[in-house]
Amino acid sequence: MIGQRVAHYQILEQLGRGGMGVVYRATDLKLERQVALKFLPDVLAMTSGALDRFTREARSAAALNHPHICTIYEIGEHDGRPFIAMELLEGRTLADQIGGRPLPIGLSIDIALQVAGALDAAHASGIIHRDIKPANIFVTGSGVAKILDFGLAKSVAAAPAGSPDGATTADEGNLTGIGSTLGTVAYMSPEQARGQELDGRSDIFSLGLVLYEMVTGRQAFAGETTAVVFDGILNRTPQAPSEINSDVPPDLERIVAKAIAKNRDERYQRASDMAVDLRGLRRTTDSSGAVAAAKSSTTVSPAWPSATLPHAAPPAPAPVPRRSRRSWLAAAVAIVVLAASGVGYWQMRG
Repeated sequence: MIGQRVAHYQILEQLGRGGMGVVYRATDLKLERQVALKFLPDVLAMTSGALDRFTREARSAAALNHPHICTIYEIGEHDGRPFIAMELLEGRTLADQIGGRPLPIGLSIDIALQVAGALDAAHASGIIHRDIKPANIFVTGSGVAKILDFGLAKSVAAAPAGSPDGATTADEGNLTGIGSTLGTVAYMSPEQARGQELDGRSDIFSLGLVLYEMVTGRQAFAGETTAVVFDGILNRTPQAPSEINSDVPPDLERIVAKAIAKNRDERYQRASDMAVDLRGLRRTTDSSGAVAAAKSSTTVSPAWPSATLPHAAPPAPAPVPRRSRRSWLAAAVAIVVLAASGVGYWQMRG
């Protein structure tokens, strides 16, 4: 399609290709600006489910006006293929930026803060993203984070109360398959993995997993099969971030732990609550991104929940101090001596 004209857009180059779309750089000939055009892949263009998701993405994102959500300009069609015209972003996805290595602590906090603000705005509008992951967070060259891909977004008001959230799908590269659970397996909340009704706390869990990956360079729940990943999400506690990256301060570890609590009633109840704690922690960072003040802070609660081990052996009794054993022996000898003296005295009187 390079060089072709689509409506009032001139296609310049292909920027990327994924499971749910092909993205091109184009020039808006009316407004004389560059935009990104996203088309459905040919194999999905005629699939009703893919078309519904594509349209849902455009409508959900277009309903939100936030500096950290990619702006949607319009939705159109060319030769039977629907497309979305959106804001052109220069930079790379957070997944590419992490690349298996931890990011600086200050940068990780900044990105999490921006995403939390965007999620708070979406949730306030009754929209749950349901697929927050590093690949759906774009970071511009100036460090601005933008949430992408609202294709799995769901209006909270649209779902009947108590209804399950439907089938789930996941990306190939993240152990997901058509017909199971909506979202990407490695970043699902426990309630999402169970197919339960969702609210904004599911996105908060996913953001907690993203923050974990930013500061450690690793996914919190990884595995070679979907079953292994699901088991981790539902039943396991991941390794403490500070054990992987010694630069992670206890207060940041506590924020991650609260965000990924398996019981959603124990998580942050709103993204804005998580943002408050992140903002407080960010104030303690210096210009280089080190969190020196936070690392020295002390609180009663542990920074990371310890994993419970089934059938753990009871603790061994404490050894009796040597001094206590000597005292007991001396007391026993004294009793014997007193008893012998008493017997002798009684015999003398007799």
